Amino acid sequence: MKIICIGRNYVDHIEELKNERPTDPVVFLKPDTAILPKQFPFYIPEFSTDVHYEVELVLKVSKVGKYIDQKFARNYYNEVGLGIDFTARDLQAQLKAKGLPWEKAKGFDGSAVLGNFMPISDYDALQNLDFELHKNEQVVQKGNANHMIWNFDEIVAYVSQFFTLKTGDLIFTGTPAGVGPVAAGDVLEGFIKNEKQFRLNIK
Repeated sequence: MKIICIGRNYVDHIEELKNERPTDPVVFLKPDTAILPKQFPFYIPEFSTDVHYEVELVLKVSKVGKYIDQKFARNYYNEVGLGIDFTARDLQAQLKAKGLPWEKAKGFDGSAVLGNFMPISDYDALQNLDFELHKNEQVVQKGNANHMIWNFDEIVAYVSQFFTLKTGDLIFTGTPAGVGPVAAGDVLEGFIKNEKQFRLNIK
């Protein structure tokens, strides 16, 4: 199982980090060891003093596919959930400044939080899903799948050009504006259409 992540997929997030808008999806990977076990707290790693939350809709791949045509992409995922792509922002900035890969800042142990997965059939308008992240009961991120630069089907078709998708693979589809740091004692809660998907304690 692999975790495929899409960066810079919401214009407001690109603007808040002062990044350049890409002409193609920005793709990076997390190892399976990045997945935080359910019900575990997130421990801020010792190598960073500036870990940021990034809430994202997550697709679960349902069958093997390669070079998938966009018009058939919907056949390759059947569940959607909500997750957090934790990022060691200080380490990422150091690596980017040197022109080095970001993996240490994005793929460290526990950096991928997953909530519940629901059948896509449970949602009438999959491309119009509202989602939110609350920190200490305050809304810090609000997004809607309709605001993505590349939608679900475009993402699946694109990444399948480079990686064979396998059953159980996860695709993090990008984060909206509002990312920010976490501190010990914080509580993060994620929602899709006002239904809670996860609750996470920060240590």
